[in-house]
Amino acid sequence: MMTFASSSPGSSSSSTSAANPNRWKALTILSLAQFLIILDTSIIGVALPTIQQHFSITQTDLQWIFNAYVITFGTLLLLGGKLSDTIGQRKVFTIGFLILTGASVLAGVATSNDVLITARILQGLGAALIAPSALSIVMNLFANNKSEMNKAMGIWGAAAPAGGTAGVFLGGIITAWFDWPWIFLINVPIGILVLALIPKLIPQGTKKKGRIDYLGALTITASLALMIYSIVTANESDGGWLSIQTISMLAASIVLLGAFITIEKRSKEPLIPLGIFKTTNLPSSNIVMALLGASWVSMWFFLNLYLQQILHYGPLESGLALLPMTGLIMIMMIWMMPKLIGKLGIKENLIIGLALLTIGMILFSFTPDNTGEYHSNNFIFMVYVLPASIISALGMAFSYIPVLTSAVSNARNEHIGIASGLVNTTYQVGSALGLAIMVAVSTAHSESLVKIGINTLEAINNGFHLSFTGAAIISAIAAITSVIFINTKTKR
Repeated sequence: MMTFASSSPGSSSSSTSAANPNRWKALTILSLAQFLIILDTSIIGVALPTIQQHFSITQTDLQWIFNAYVITFGTLLLLGGKLSDTIGQRKVFTIGFLILTGASVLAGVATSNDVLITARILQGLGAALIAPSALSIVMNLFANNKSEMNKAMGIWGAAAPAGGTAGVFLGGIITAWFDWPWIFLINVPIGILVLALIPKLIPQGTKKKGRIDYLGALTITASLALMIYSIVTANESDGGWLSIQTISMLAASIVLLGAFITIEKRSKEPLIPLGIFKTTNLPSSNIVMALLGASWVSMWFFLNLYLQQILHYGPLESGLALLPMTGLIMIMMIWMMPKLIGKLGIKENLIIGLALLTIGMILFSFTPDNTGEYHSNNFIFMVYVLPASIISALGMAFSYIPVLTSAVSNARNEHIGIASGLVNTTYQVGSALGLAIMVAVSTAHSESLVKIGINTLEAINNGFHLSFTGAAIISAIAAITSVIFINTKTKR
């Protein structure tokens, strides 16, 4: 059972005391921020075909509207966590929202694909500053009260997966009823509201004196970006995964990772103190979080494609089809998970969740193609899609908060920002890598089936099935990792 220790004597009482009168109002703002930055990952999904038509761009160019945000967000989270620890959580949180709001305006008025991609990069930068600073503030606000921390983490935890799933739903509504620029402009009034409330509700947070390890930040960011880019573009290169381009970029990524480790060992104030990996549960929790991201985001991506390409749902119908999943995640994480974590413990809930997620992915791998001969769309949705969606949503609800708490709960106060940056980084990087691999596997399998004469629709659906199966395997590996390596003891 998890317990939460008091903050260190040197930390600000206004930021760490559970008696802070504005702590629940502050949590609302912080959870809204988490919801928004994850929503920005997924909301563009159903709008991509419309954007492609608007700018007359290729599929290759189109994918970077999605990848530009995810890669920037994932690779700069470590720097965001360090900045949060060094110059103060509220200051970094505010700067992040200023950048995200401004970038959303730029994306909404973009006149070319290049401008839109630039705006998405800036949105990713803003998100990378917001995520770790917000989590640090949450941990500090509720550090003295175990029951309140459980409830707060439930609300906070619900914001991320709910934002990812709700993004598809809202993206469908906005694209169908308005136009694609509004999927970005919707951030602007929310950003202005949050910025107005920050001085009143968000405490200053803790900080420590020190310098920023910019060289370390540069090398790890370049390493992760090259790794993700090489996998995303592998299918487009001559020779595929064995092409000179792909192998060279992967090799360069490994070299840069080695350089980063060397820099951190020699630095007096490293971006990531390597000793932090001795923290109980931190390494294993980050591995599980990366696997969870790879499994969940791959499922979300291919489920959306299945609804539109196989069942021929429109953007609005697809969003409505995902609504039960979104609602269940929010209900479970806000009202049920705090009680279940207190009763069963972190490890037990995590294992249950990953097992349920694995089952849900397996069920998705049996979804039929809609030939119109045997099953109606409604029948397929009710019999195949909805049960798998509910089980998968339960799996995410049981998994996300425990692994997040496990990753940060044993970190020292001055390292909470970097620990939260790490766990957010592993989720985003795991998501990007997992999705890139599953897309490559699905596409290659579908194309091979078409070449031997299989019907195109059936071939595409078989490719989806292979990706769902791959996501199930990833979830199962995460469950096994949790059983073996996650320790039940936590300090907070």
